[in-house]
Amino acid sequence: MQTTLEILTHPLLSPVKHGFFTRKGGASSGLFAGLNCGRRSTDQSEIVLVNRARVAAAMGVDAGLLATVKQVHSADVVTLDPGDAIDRVKEIRADAIVTARRDVALAVLTADCQPILLADAEAGVVGACHAGWRGAIGGVIEATVAAMRAQGATHIRAVIGPTISQANYEVSEEFMDEFLADDDANDRFFAGGPAGRPMFDLPSYGLMRLRAAGVEAEWSRHCTYADPDRFFSYRRATHEGQADYGRLISAVAL
Repeated sequence: MQTTLEILTHPLLSPVKHGFFTRKGGASSGLFAGLNCGRRSTDQSEIVLVNRARVAAAMGVDAGLLATVKQVHSADVVTLDPGDAIDRVKEIRADAIVTARRDVALAVLTADCQPILLADAEAGVVGACHAGWRGAIGGVIEATVAAMRAQGATHIRAVIGPTISQANYEVSEEFMDEFLADDDANDRFFAGGPAGRPMFDLPSYGLMRLRAAGVEAEWSRHCTYADPDRFFSYRRATHEGQADYGRLISAVAL
């Protein structure tokens, strides 16, 4: 069984330790083959813990100090302060975490949504954000930036990791209308698809929200849907009639 992790990094976040982990190098099998880190998947819970322990080790922290929250497509952010228990944080319903602590790694889980890792190396503040379309239009990106600034961050850099690309993200007219009702200028994130339905550019929308918030930002340019050997994808699993899907993990630490 392959045990070597594949960890994607980006120079914009250097020298902060970070990684967008692909599905390679995990202990899961079947539908979840590889590094499935989703506690809420139907994968074997003990295998998920093995996978998460491998991620923690790669990030240089104890397995119990890999911090995640219960993601619900909200705009809510958790600030991890000194003394906060990681076990308590994992039950909080939120979609981003920020901290100035140096003993933990922050992580988010995705399977087409945007994993956004943020850092101000000079101020010693990092953040991890799960931004699907609902969270992004709801303000989770700006809420994460605000929480980091409250911790002293002044020059935040961010990278959007592997996410679904516009070429594979067909949406409904009602979906597009919701974005246009929010801002007419959002029409630039939609194009006509081969079936005559709108195609949404989620990472470009995320970059716009980050940059409008004063953050230097880039996208890794990896599409989760298009590369099944490296990435889990909720939409691809749905199209294939699969009963469940794996969750990718992305992490950052000071």
